[in-house]
Amino acid sequence: MARHLTRSEVPGPEFHVQVTLPVPLDFAYRWCTDFRPTDAALEGEAYERRILSRTKRRVVFEDLEWMPVGWDWARYEVDLQPPDAWHMQRTGNHAHIVGDYRLTALPGQKTRFELWWRRRPALVEYFRMPKKERERTTVVAWKRFARAMGKDYRKAARAR
Repeated sequence: MARHLTRSEVPGPEFHVQVTLPVPLDFAYRWCTDFRPTDAALEGEAYERRILSRTKRRVVFEDLEWMPVGWDWARYEVDLQPPDAWHMQRTGNHAHIVGDYRLTALPGQKTRFELWWRRRPALVEYFRMPKKERERTTVVAWKRFARAMGKDYRKAARAR
């Protein structure tokens, strides 16, 4: 198994986003680290996800999507750090990314989600996007996840 990089080992700007999730921390952690093939639809994307391996401490999966400029392929290796964090390393044909995720409990059964990441181009970088725009699109995706997570939490609460 290859050594995972830290964010400080990746050159370039550091990105950071945060979103409030409408669920308690323990539910948010389980939901966020479940990594399902259906995540693309929740995010409003069209990639196909394959889970390659899953243990209590590690998840490895690949995403593949056809883009106008060709295939976008990425392998994600995620080290789980329960109860409130995980580290991700993405290797792909368009970008390599190293990221750290952290959850913080908030009053009212809510959770703050934070993501810090650095990225560098790989073989071909087809999206040149300014830092603010990349952070904005990431927040939009995580707000979609937050809505889906809230629905799942309410559904689970009704079932109890």
